[in-house]
Amino acid sequence: MPETDRATEADAERFSIDELSVLAGLTPRTVRYYITEGLIDRPVGEKRGAHYVRRHLEQLLLIRRWTDAGLSLARVRELTAGAPEDPAPRRAPPGSVEVWSRVTVADGLEIHVEPGRAGLDPAQMRQLVQGIAALYRRLRASPRAP
Repeated sequence: MPETDRATEADAERFSIDELSVLAGLTPRTVRYYITEGLIDRPVGEKRGAHYVRRHLEQLLLIRRWTDAGLSLARVRELTAGAPEDPAPRRAPPGSVEVWSRVTVADGLEIHVEPGRAGLDPAQMRQLVQGIAALYRRLRASPRAP
C-alpha cells in the first residue's frame, strides 16, 4: 500500500472525543469518566493533539454492551481486567437491596432470577424462560424410568 494511502487510512481511524462519543452512543463526559476510572485507555497524544482510535471505540462498545445487559461498572472493571465471564457467585452484602424475578414456569415449577447479577437483558430472560418451559414439557412427555 502506498505511503499516502496508509496516512489517509490512519487519519480516518482517528476520532475526536466528540466523534468517539457519538459513535459509541455516549456523552463526552461519560467517555472522560471511563478514562478516569481506568475502564478505557487514555487518548493517544496529549493536550490538543490527543485523539482516539478504533481500540477506544471497541472498548466503549464492549462496556456499553455489558452495562446495557445490566452489569455494574464494578463488574465491567473486573471483566476489562481479565476476570472470567462467569465468576464464582458472590453473596449480597447485608443490607443490600436486590430485585429478583419470580417466574412460574408450570404448576410446582418456578425459577428465581436476578437479571442484573445473571447478566441477562429482558430478551435473554424471555429466551431463558421459554427454554426451561420447553425442556420441562419434553421431560413430562417422555416415558418415566422404572
